[in-house]
Amino acid sequence: MNPLEKRIGHKFRNALLLAEALTHPSLGHESQRRHFDNQRLEFLGDAVLQLVMTERLYAQFPHEAEGRLTKLRSRLVSRDALQNHGTQLDLGKFLMMGRGEEASGGRERTSTLADAFEALIGAIYLDSDFETARRFILREAERDLAQLTRQPVDVNPKGELQELLQSISPRSPTYEVLSQTGPEHEKNFVVQVVWEGLPLGEGQGGSKKQAETAAALDAMQSQRWKAVSADAGTGREVAQREVSAS
Repeated sequence: MNPLEKRIGHKFRNALLLAEALTHPSLGHESQRRHFDNQRLEFLGDAVLQLVMTERLYAQFPHEAEGRLTKLRSRLVSRDALQNHGTQLDLGKFLMMGRGEEASGGRERTSTLADAFEALIGAIYLDSDFETARRFILREAERDLAQLTRQPVDVNPKGELQELLQSISPRSPTYEVLSQTGPEHEKNFVVQVVWEGLPLGEGQGGSKKQAETAAALDAMQSQRWKAVSADAGTGREVAQREVSAS
C-alpha cells in the first residue's frame, strides 16, 4: 500500500482509479494532450457524499424538520469542510497537476483539495462498494458529526461574541493559537480568544477555524467579560460622583 492508501485505509484493486482521482485538470491543459482528470470522479463522489450524509443525519436527528436537516448537511459538505478533510489526508502532496497551477499555490487551494476529496470518494466507491465508501466518509467526518450535537447550525459564535463585546467596548476580540500538534494530516489546534487583555475562552479543533469557533462558544458560556464590564461601570459611576462633588 502506498502512503495515501494507508491513510485512507483502502487498498485499491484498480490503481488507475486512484491516479484519476489525484489528477488535476491543469495537467492536461498544460500539456495540451488528452489526459484523464478527477472531474468525473468528483461528480460521482459528490453524489455518494450527499447520500451518506443525508442518511446519517436522518438517523441521527429523528425529530428535526427537513429545512434544519438541509442546513446541517450543507455545513458538512461545504467547501471549507471538504478542504479540511483533504488537508488532514495531505491530499495536496499527492496531486498531479500542471507546473503553473502548482506555482500559484494549487496544492493548498480550497477548491482543489475539496474536489480531490470528493474524487477520492468516487474512486473508493467504484473500486469497492457503497458500504466501503460510507465507512470512509463517516470516519473522516466523525469530528464534524460530533460537533453538530454541541453547536447549533444557526449559531455564529464568533459573530455573536464580537457583536456583544463591541456593545461594551470598540475593541474586537482576538484569537491566538496556543498550540498546534499532531502530524500534517491530523492536526489539532488549541486557540484562545482574548479581549481587553482578558482571556475569555479556549477551544480546540482540527483546523484553526474550528478551534476559534469552539473558543468563542466557550467564551459565550463562561461570560468572563462581565467582570470587565462591571469594573468599567463602577469606574464610570465613581468618576461621575467625583465630578458632581466638585
